[in-house]
Amino acid sequence: MANIKIAVINSSTVVSDADVQSAVPALQTQVHRDFAPAWGTDADLTFVTQNGTPPDGYWWLVVLDNSDQVGALGYHDLTPEGLPLGKVFAATDQQYGENWTVTASHELLEMLGDPDINLTAFVQSSDTAGVLYAYEVCDACEADAVSYQINGIAVSGFVFPAWFESFRQAGSTQFDFQKQITEPFKLLGGGYIGIYNVTAGSGWTQITADGPPGEYRARPRVGSRRERRRTPRDRWLRSQVRRGGR
Repeated sequence: MANIKIAVINSSTVVSDADVQSAVPALQTQVHRDFAPAWGTDADLTFVTQNGTPPDGYWWLVVLDNSDQVGALGYHDLTPEGLPLGKVFAATDQQYGENWTVTASHELLEMLGDPDINLTAFVQSSDTAGVLYAYEVCDACEADAVSYQINGIAVSGFVFPAWFESFRQAGSTQFDFQKQITEPFKLLGGGYIGIYNVTAGSGWTQITADGPPGEYRARPRVGSRRERRRTPRDRWLRSQVRRGGR
C-alpha cells in the first residue's frame, strides 16, 4: 500500500464514467510496475464517478472537458485541502486528435514526479550563465506516437532520472522507459521541455524537438502544469468544490 492516494475523478461530458473507470487499472499498473521502480514514488489510485465524493487526504486527477469548463477545476491549482491537483482536458484532446488516456497518464506521472511544480535541473554553462530545465518527466517523449499500451489502454512514455543528469554520456544508461532516448535532455519527435535561462530575462520558455533552435511554444493553456509553473504561489487557487458535485 502506497503512502500517496490519488482520486481519479470524471467531470467530463465527452468521456463517460465507464471510459474513465476502464482506464484506471492501466494507469495503476503503469505507476506500480513501470514508474515507481525508476523514480521511487508510488501511489494507489481510486476511481470517483461524476457525482461521487473524493476521500479526504487524496490528491486529485480530474478529467475535464477544457480549461473554461464552467463550475469545474480548469482555473484551480490545488484541491480544497491544498493537495496536488492534476487536470486532463479531454475535449481539448479530442479537438486536436490526441488520446485523453495518454494525457491522463502524462499528468499523473508528472504530478508524482514534481507535485508542487517547482523542481528543476540546473545546467551551468559558465560562472554567470546557465539554464534551468523543468522537472517534467513526460514532456520529452509525450507525443501519442511514442506512447505505449497497457491492456489496450494507451499511456504516456516518461523519462528516467538520468535524463536530467548532464554528466551522463550518450548511451551510458537508460534515459527513458521505452529506451528511445540516448542522452540527457534529448527530445523525441513531438516532445518539448520548459527552460529558464537565468541570464536572458525572458522567464519560462519552451524548446521543442520539431522546431529550429530557439523556437518556443505558444503561451500554455490555462490550468496546465506549464501555465502553473509560471504562476507565483501566492496566486495559486484552491478548489472551492461542493462534495458530491464538483
